Amino acid sequence: MAIRLSISLHIACAIAFVAWPGGWPWVLATLAGCHLVLGWAGMRPRSRLLGPNLLRLPDTAARHGEIALTFDDGPDPYVTPKVLDILDRYGAKASFFCIGEKAAAHPEIVRDILRRGHGVENHTMRHSKLFALFGLTALRTDIAMAQSLLGNLAGRPPVFFRAPMGIRNPFLDPVVAGLGLTYTSWTRRGFDTSARDPAAVLARLTRGLAAGDIILLHDRKSAHGEPIVLMVLPLLLERIIATGLKSVSLQMAMR
Repeated sequence: MAIRLSISLHIACAIAFVAWPGGWPWVLATLAGCHLVLGWAGMRPRSRLLGPNLLRLPDTAARHGEIALTFDDGPDPYVTPKVLDILDRYGAKASFFCIGEKAAAHPEIVRDILRRGHGVENHTMRHSKLFALFGLTALRTDIAMAQSLLGNLAGRPPVFFRAPMGIRNPFLDPVVAGLGLTYTSWTRRGFDTSARDPAAVLARLTRGLAAGDIILLHDRKSAHGEPIVLMVLPLLLERIIATGLKSVSLQMAMR
């Protein structure tokens, strides 16, 4: 939708420039405004301006008291197995948005995620810091490579996709839709990869916690070298249970 609107606006501006050459400052300002709006939307992970964006679970899942735990950036050979053990201890299920290159390096962890009843989803092949600047071909190549690799390891293709850091550009939506994926963000996140204080992460995740929420954590070490997630996750699961909620994978919530 954003691409079509942008193309239509560019065509209209070209026609306006031909018909009214003296109005070029207005044409230029209009185009600049268009690009500013698209850039602003791409930097806001929860925006729906650039296409459909799953921010919460369906109403049916919410009525059943379900929330979805999601983990980005794995699998990690140290952190992910410990996350899986904690989830087992509390009888919780989750979805793991895996990076293709890491999955290829640790296929046994991907299989263990599935064996324990969790979901494996697509978080790009390389998790490039320049992902939001990719064009159509680069986006399609990167995401499709991860889709194929993860599908082969899991025995079924991922259903959900999340961009690195949640930053997008207008070309992403048609690529994700073309690969049959559902773009997914979150309801709340704890910033566990940058925070130093586990209590602050827990507070962000549990403040206003409600059925239907999609929670974002990371199964890797933080920027400070500590796997904050391992300190936060048991406390979070205890709070979820005490609130009468149930943690499920995204695919379980969509059934």
